[in-house]
Amino acid sequence: MKYLHVVAALGAVLFVSAPVMADTYPSRPVTVVVPYPAGGSVDGVARIIAQRLTEALGQGFIVENRAGGVGGIVGASYVARAAADGYTLMLTASIHVVTPYLRKTMPYDVVADFTPITLVASGPLLVSTTPTVPANTLAEFFDLVRKDPGKYTFATSSFGSAGHLAIELLKRDAGVETLVVAYKGGGPALNDLMSGTVQLIADPMLSSLPLAKAGNIKALAVTSTKRVAIAPEIPTVAESGMKGFDFASWYGLWAPKGLPADLVTKIQTEVTKIVQRPDVKEQFALLGFEPIGSTPDYFAKYIKDEMAKYQEIVRDANIKAE
Repeated sequence: MKYLHVVAALGAVLFVSAPVMADTYPSRPVTVVVPYPAGGSVDGVARIIAQRLTEALGQGFIVENRAGGVGGIVGASYVARAAADGYTLMLTASIHVVTPYLRKTMPYDVVADFTPITLVASGPLLVSTTPTVPANTLAEFFDLVRKDPGKYTFATSSFGSAGHLAIELLKRDAGVETLVVAYKGGGPALNDLMSGTVQLIADPMLSSLPLAKAGNIKALAVTSTKRVAIAPEIPTVAESGMKGFDFASWYGLWAPKGLPADLVTKIQTEVTKIVQRPDVKEQFALLGFEPIGSTPDYFAKYIKDEMAKYQEIVRDANIKAE
């Protein structure tokens, strides 16, 4: 009987303690893994969010760059193996859910091994060419490619990135076939675009818009359905003749699988508050991003829908798994 009383008492303690986990979180620093090098668009978004979470919750949210592998697989593997206690999070881009279509084997399941917390932000890509190409619109550019496809090479910052899939989608919709070169980073790809080694890229506005404004590359279109506020003079791809074209680079926050629901809610609520702050909206706008801060359920459905779209693009473009 004493044993039963002890078990009952322990059960009562556990029952009372579980719902209040979020009340004491965080009690120590939190690691926000970015599976890419510092300085890129993913890193930029992560640092904005981490700084504000530190201010709001009174503990350090520390960005840790764990770069390596297709789609940030090194950093994502680390997060997949981490404890689901809220002290290891991952902020990364849409390529995270493209990787199953780019590799023959995966060390983790991009859905089952992670807890989706919130869709943080989304933004269009900037489609640009080298200044010496005699085309001032995307329609004119593709007219040139159709006349002499062997003369034009397209670039992407990395294999399987949002820019890669956007370029393949542009090729498909424009009805052209030409070589796509995957670089190891946006910097080298943009350098070759400026020199004329390659002639087209779809790249985040954070890195490409300043070059376009300086005249180092020529902006042709944005991949969103509407023009963007920071560069209203640049038309959309749809305005350039490809009706209905819409492609976004998006950024989400995940945790290892099994993160307790109360912690999911607390983190998502705080991030949503942060991305709706006027100063953060302004920062995101300068990066070419729209703040979102979705619910976990919305994010989970969004992931499912985006994966279906990516699978179709990879199949149609005949992109082979590495």
